[in-house]
Amino acid sequence: MLKNASWGSFDSSSSRKRDSDSLRIEQSWERISGGMSTRTLYRPVGQKELDLIATADYRAFPPRLPDQPIFYPVLNRAYAEQIARDWNTKDEQAGFVGYVLEFDVDADYLSKFEVKKVGATQHSELWVPAEELTEFNRHIRGAIRVIDRFPKA
Repeated sequence: MLKNASWGSFDSSSSRKRDSDSLRIEQSWERISGGMSTRTLYRPVGQKELDLIATADYRAFPPRLPDQPIFYPVLNRAYAEQIARDWNTKDEQAGFVGYVLEFDVDADYLSKFEVKKVGATQHSELWVPAEELTEFNRHIRGAIRVIDRFPKA
C-alpha cells in the first residue's frame, strides 16, 4: 500500500502509472476554505435520496438502510455522472432519475478513510461505514449542491 499523508492508503496492486495518475487527481481536489482544507466529493443519487437530503436543507446525507452498510462518496464528477446516468435512470428505487451532487468535506477528517478503486482509474470512492455517517455529515462544509440531473433514458 502506498501512503499519502493527506488522503490515506492507496491500493498498489495496479500499475505504477495508474497509481501516479490517481495520486495526482486526488491531490488536486484540496481547497482552502476559511483557513480549513477541504476536499470536493461527489455522490450519485436517485429522487428518493435527494428528497431526504432536501429535508435536511442540503446539509446532510440520510442514514443508510439496513442492507446498505457502506456510504460511498466518489472522488470525481465523471464517475458520479456515469452512475447517475447509467444506473439510476434504470432503477425503480431511484425513481428512474439520477442526480450528481457535489459537496466539500474537511480534508483532515477524510484522511481516515481508505480510497477504494473499484474499476478503472476514475472509479475511486471512499467507503464510509454506515455507523459513521452522522459524524461524516458533521464534517461537510457548506451545502450539498445538485450539479447535474439525468432523466429516464
